[in-house]
Amino acid sequence: MDYNVKELETWQKIGIACLLFVISGIIGWIIEFIFYYFNGGMKEFYWQGGNFLPWMNIYAIGAFLMFGVTYKYRSNPLTVFTLSIISATLLEFTAGYVLDKFFDLRFWDYNVEILNFGNINGYICLRSVLGFGIAGIFLMYVLIPFLISLSKTIPKKVFLTISICLCSIFLLDELYNLFFARLLNLPTAMEIYEGKGFKYFEFNK
Repeated sequence: MDYNVKELETWQKIGIACLLFVISGIIGWIIEFIFYYFNGGMKEFYWQGGNFLPWMNIYAIGAFLMFGVTYKYRSNPLTVFTLSIISATLLEFTAGYVLDKFFDLRFWDYNVEILNFGNINGYICLRSVLGFGIAGIFLMYVLIPFLISLSKTIPKKVFLTISICLCSIFLLDELYNLFFARLLNLPTAMEIYEGKGFKYFEFNK
């Protein structure tokens, strides 16, 4: 499906961006939720991310990055696949390195995961790299066309209300756990969930 987002109205672009923010983060959460179940020996499930809702910010950031990098090449799937790999791999490696070296945080480490062939210091590996390429194809040829079609099918007010409300809920969840909880000395989602017995996959430094 060929499409041109420049031909869309402003309200459609806003609604699509809001839904992309939510959906890409949820898809990433589901992928990691399933993966770490198998990575942990299929004995128990691990909650992913640091939010109350099943959503992970790096996947949302990655989706916008891949869209921005590959949009003008959307007529060439191979180019979309390649550029998705390059852009998302740079994002993952940079994020992993900065969090590790400057903030002493490790949210993933491919050294201790299954299917980790070709990993570089645990920040990236061949599995994740190929996954980014597949994700870029899904994003550009399935998800974005679907959201555009949705914006043309659902009435404007309904589409905007749903998309903006959903985005606001997930964004507030993210902001609370990143900033407000710490500034106001309130419990984070991770602290609350751990207190209720939720398991988190740990990466020891």
